[in-house]
Amino acid sequence: MKRSTEHILTTHTGSLPRPPELLEALQRRDRGEGDGAGLDDRVRAAVAEVVRRQADAGVSVVNDGEAGKIGYSTYVKERLEGFGGEGGMGGMPADLAEFPEYLQRVMSGLDFAMPACVGPVSYGDLDAVRADIANLKAAVDGADVEEAFMSAASPGVIAFFLQNQHYGSHEEYVAALADAMKQEYDEIHRAGIVLQLDCPDLAMTGHMQGEERSDFMRRAKVNVQAINHATRDIPPDAMRMHLCWGNYEGPHHHDIALRDIIETVFEARPSAISFEAANPRHEHEWTVFEDVKLPDGKAIIPGVLDSTTNYIEHPQLVAQRITRYAKLVGPENVMAGSDCGFATFASLLTVDPAITWAKLRAMAEGAELASKELY
Repeated sequence: MKRSTEHILTTHTGSLPRPPELLEALQRRDRGEGDGAGLDDRVRAAVAEVVRRQADAGVSVVNDGEAGKIGYSTYVKERLEGFGGEGGMGGMPADLAEFPEYLQRVMSGLDFAMPACVGPVSYGDLDAVRADIANLKAAVDGADVEEAFMSAASPGVIAFFLQNQHYGSHEEYVAALADAMKQEYDEIHRAGIVLQLDCPDLAMTGHMQGEERSDFMRRAKVNVQAINHATRDIPPDAMRMHLCWGNYEGPHHHDIALRDIIETVFEARPSAISFEAANPRHEHEWTVFEDVKLPDGKAIIPGVLDSTTNYIEHPQLVAQRITRYAKLVGPENVMAGSDCGFATFASLLTVDPAITWAKLRAMAEGAELASKELY
């Protein structure tokens, strides 16, 4: 994973808006309708376009926008064996449960299937991830960018979204997922692409309704152990990871504090940590790094763009957000990012697509301002 001692690099969390015709095709495949004819071509074209637009917006570390995935975590049901029927998420956010009418509004935009684990988990063939890799490498070839990354669901977040109805415990289930997903992680690394593990479970599930905080912390450690087991053959500096408290506009007044989870997060092998740092519930947490020392070899990717609002951040505000962290941990250990994805589930677009690109441009402009101050 590249670091810079000359300027602040920019990136984002992963998902970006899909073209309408691609979204419709992904939804048809998710519902099992039709034979998927033409979908591969649509995905390939969308990846080429999304890389071009990232480069045009000034994003220096780009990805495929997760163009071929129906959701950042649930896409694995198309690649893993052992899933079927209907499941459900591993809990309801406690903050939204207090506001049921708003909860209904938030959940109404979700349109994807969530089967359950009903048998032994194993990875199928690698055709899908190899197609993702080929599409991204072709799109990046010749593009004015510094590096490419590809996201993959962590064992813990899969376990949250795809309910366990087979294994005797969470520990058994997440261990099986780690063994299976290792194939995808290794394939991305072998292709020379930075692997990003999506790990919202390390923060988001801390405010699930009815869960004791001690149970959450115990499970978070289990999930980190699963990450470390699955990535044991990948160097830490070839990986980054993302955590968040749920990519939805909502109260978030039950979110666990960053300070309470940061040490557990630092136990994970990936060298860079991406986290929410721009929204009104977590922006203040830059002060955590006044007291918590960044471990040797680690870097941070704080969100400087809120992924749930259509405000376009002012470049000077972006620069302020970057420099707060850079002055505490060193500018070479900071990359600017977004709080979360802009289309974590393909059908869920809180931010207008055109505004998404404007926000990314504002991030690049803010990084330029911060670089002038820091370097």
